[in-house]
Amino acid sequence: MKIVATIARFLLALLFLVSGLDKLFHFFPQQPLPPGAAGQFTLALTSTKYLVFVGLCEAVGAILLIANRFVPLALTILGPVIVNILLTGFLMDHRGIVPGLVVTTLWFVVFWWHRAAFAGLFQAKS
Repeated sequence: MKIVATIARFLLALLFLVSGLDKLFHFFPQQPLPPGAAGQFTLALTSTKYLVFVGLCEAVGAILLIANRFVPLALTILGPVIVNILLTGFLMDHRGIVPGLVVTTLWFVVFWWHRAAFAGLFQAKS
């Protein structure tokens, strides 16, 4: 299981590093805006520079995963980004469902390996 978690950690880091750096430096060709609400949402995110912050979060989380330092912190940083990927895919642009499910699966594999770090979150106070 350790090998699977390590591979998942590196794949997750690679995906988020490339995605995050592209949001910061735009080295991939810009895709046309999706139609409807998804296009309006994307336009709002890009015009307000919100995606720059998301790109920074993705890059920092990926670097922490690659360095194998503070992996629970990296998972915590990347968690809300993944939720947004999933919600955008399910609610607005269905092309984003598959990539969202892939990164969610990788995130859960890494999370399961480091679940002891999150144990306190799942204990009810008496």
